[in-house]
Amino acid sequence: MEKIKVGNAPCSWGTLEFEGLEVNPIEYTQMLNELVETGYTATELGDWGFMPTEPVALRKEIESRNLTMLGAYVQCAFKKEEAHAAGREEVLKIARLLKASFQNKPYIILADDNTSEPDRNLYAGRATKEMGLNAAQWKVFSKGVQEIARAVREETGLPTIFHHHSAGYVETPWEIDAFLENTDPSLINLVFDTGHYVFGSGKDGLGSDGDLFPVLERYAERISYVHFKDCHPGIAAKTREDNWDYLKALKHGLFCELGKGCVDFKGVVEWLNKRNYSGWVLVEQDVLPGMGEPKESARRNREFLRSIGL
Repeated sequence: MEKIKVGNAPCSWGTLEFEGLEVNPIEYTQMLNELVETGYTATELGDWGFMPTEPVALRKEIESRNLTMLGAYVQCAFKKEEAHAAGREEVLKIARLLKASFQNKPYIILADDNTSEPDRNLYAGRATKEMGLNAAQWKVFSKGVQEIARAVREETGLPTIFHHHSAGYVETPWEIDAFLENTDPSLINLVFDTGHYVFGSGKDGLGSDGDLFPVLERYAERISYVHFKDCHPGIAAKTREDNWDYLKALKHGLFCELGKGCVDFKGVVEWLNKRNYSGWVLVEQDVLPGMGEPKESARRNREFLRSIGL
């Protein structure tokens, strides 16, 4: 069985997609160099413009470091039908760049326009069913996702997957269920994110109380790719006690270094191995100014993963 491979993401060096967060001055060249130095062999694109947007230049930066480009994360307000056309053009712009730059067919990773809806931003980690989409809204949402995924496939041949995420409309377990029920697996599947699932579930200890693995089994046929993110149970509880919004929770270290939160990564690796998963896992640890040195954090995360067999 081929060993699971490990990458890391620009967000681990402070490149986050949300307004209201300070921009980390770390340039992509430093990020890529430090990523290699700390033992990772793949990455994602980051926000448009973070890395070169010309195919030859982008390919050179990635291949000269013997890295693999795994994909690009793109948000769109799928609840709003009037946003779909602009979202489609943005996604296709990125898909064309990846197609022209790489042979390995990186993923287009779609997501909701997370944090853009005030109630979902405020109630991230504690959303109720009343805050979710109704049946008509799910039709609009899923139509937008599938039309974009179809356009990407027809023009570039790249695969499209969806990222469930805190502070959006595909956050909670029942929303992930609804998303999968309303979408065609031949067009769109899932990147499963461990930290976002734990936080979005409204529980602080999924890694230890056994709930995570039945969920993985339920989604198994739709999981194409995995993000490794941990969740600090104390910070998660604090967000609920003090009614913090999602961005405040991030600033307080909600998504901690791997092994310091409540996700049972050893169990997740065992589950992946039993499923003969031979793809990539991508480390995502949202780092903000003042949280320490990203390089050293990345090194500790890599050492932790080696300690559990990756």
